[in-house]
Amino acid sequence: MTAEEASERDFVGYGRCPPVMRWPGGARIAVSFVINLEEGAEQSVLDGDSYGETLGEVTRAPAPGERDLAMESFFEYGSRAGVWRLIDLFDQFGLPVSMYACPVALQRNPELAAYLSGAMQHEIVCHGYRWEEVSRLTRETERDHIHQAYELLKTLTGRVPTGWYCRYAPSVHTRKLLVEHGGFHYDCDSYADDLPYFVSVDGQKWCVVPHALDANDIKFWRGGFAKGDDFFSYLKDTFDCLYREGAEHPKMMTISLHCRIVGRPARAEGLRRFVEYISGIENVWFATRGQIADSLMNS
Repeated sequence: MTAEEASERDFVGYGRCPPVMRWPGGARIAVSFVINLEEGAEQSVLDGDSYGETLGEVTRAPAPGERDLAMESFFEYGSRAGVWRLIDLFDQFGLPVSMYACPVALQRNPELAAYLSGAMQHEIVCHGYRWEEVSRLTRETERDHIHQAYELLKTLTGRVPTGWYCRYAPSVHTRKLLVEHGGFHYDCDSYADDLPYFVSVDGQKWCVVPHALDANDIKFWRGGFAKGDDFFSYLKDTFDCLYREGAEHPKMMTISLHCRIVGRPARAEGLRRFVEYISGIENVWFATRGQIADSLMNS
């Protein structure tokens, strides 16, 4: 590790005494729901990739160039059925959601794009041009994809994204390219804290709103959760801990959802139970990623 690379890592953060985040209404916790809109933008032989996705309701590794029609249908379930089950749930409770949207996915689902164009209670966060690992791209290709994603989201929804989140992890160039682009105000490409924080990018103050891979339905596909009750229990324990700590130092909780995963009926029931649970608790701020970023930047 070079000295420059070492300086990019922060093992201290806010330390033992984090700042008192002043959430609206004196809330003890900011709860941020995320729905990942990736179906149709995933790796696909039909789109010229050498292989398709390998993680679904089952794990399988087809030969290069071989289509896995079952895996494709797992993703199609998300865009056909799961997404509307989740949207109906959050709209029923009047809760805002940050939609991590791959524009190619919206391009292939015009009904969803039309819904988002008018659903101003929900935020649109740019989730890459396709659902791709940007660390595998050249810097020039990544720059092009950032610009293409930004412009296509505006065209499809009539709305301007201000936040960014990569598939899993950014490249070493991502933040600099976002700052260079000029249209983004924050990213979620970190898992390093329970609170938003600032970093310096080429001398510019940049806001990071950390994402979460633990309070995340992907663990249904990776063996961490088996049934809806498992998801509910984990989310409840996470909330209860952060809410208790938030009495002195307000915290943030991120819940990450995928239409093809928690959009399945039994899993969605676990999510519904959690939404019902926290909806009856005081001093909770239901916020989008952008609202959390704005709160930090304006503090």
